[in-house]
Amino acid sequence: MDEHRRFRFGVLASGAPTREQWVAEARRAEELGYATISLEDHVYSALAPIAALQAAADATTSIRVGSCVFGNDFRHPAVLAKEAASLDVLSGGRLELGLGTGYSRGDYAQPGIPFDPPGVRVARLAEAIRIVKAAFGDQPVSFTGQYYEVRDLDLRPKPVQRPHPPLLVGGGSRRVLALAAREADIVGINVRTTAEGGFDWGSLTPAATDRKVAWVREAARERFGRLELHTLAPFVALTAEPRTAAEAMLADWGVADRVGVDELLATPHALLGTEDQVVEGLRARRERYGISYVTVFQPAMEAFAPVVARLAGR
Repeated sequence: MDEHRRFRFGVLASGAPTREQWVAEARRAEELGYATISLEDHVYSALAPIAALQAAADATTSIRVGSCVFGNDFRHPAVLAKEAASLDVLSGGRLELGLGTGYSRGDYAQPGIPFDPPGVRVARLAEAIRIVKAAFGDQPVSFTGQYYEVRDLDLRPKPVQRPHPPLLVGGGSRRVLALAAREADIVGINVRTTAEGGFDWGSLTPAATDRKVAWVREAARERFGRLELHTLAPFVALTAEPRTAAEAMLADWGVADRVGVDELLATPHALLGTEDQVVEGLRARRERYGISYVTVFQPAMEAFAPVVARLAGR
């Protein structure tokens, strides 16, 4: 790629046990120069995302608040559109709206929601995206699909950001990435989830990432140059001993029998090494894949901050 977007960095959190701790996390992320603070959407998360994102927005002034990502099957898209528009209004236009199919079997089993096959969930997400985006427009929306039906939906309020808050859709399968390429503003290049609700760890390799970006480029066509490519980096350590850190992380995640140290060090989902090595690695990955927006998990927020200071906006 001849031209690159400037780097942006985000923090993905699950919340905190108290309001004071959550507000402190959001303010600290803003102080450290992160562009976004996002919340995951799981039954086991410490806080539900909609209320927590509003609390984070109220406690800060410039950092964007995001969902990474709302599970589509947990809310009707007409209801989610109203919630998202309200968040955008009340945050002063700082929402990044992430939508996904939902993938964790536990999120479905505990509340008794049917866990449909991946193809069904992707098709349902495609319909939901159409409804949400249309609802943000100026005209009432009617839609009849296989999974949803809305009639004369006249959404109030409308979001501050027009035509809608930036939409993030990501995944690791060709179906989801093609959908994201056609509909989203931000495309997440992620590890593929499995039909059973786990992760396909073989999909984190550089070669697999090349394929994912190629799928996005093919599906996006003329839109590709307008897309921002994003990835999650759950494996982060600024260290002079990256192999030791990689071994510890693989053991902690319980995947040492499925992912090798060399594989983890090479994947764009891991940022392991000295500060200089991580900075150069991010630049090299932006050059290779076009990924300029990287989100780390909240426990790595402080440790990764020196890299944010060096690269954010560059």
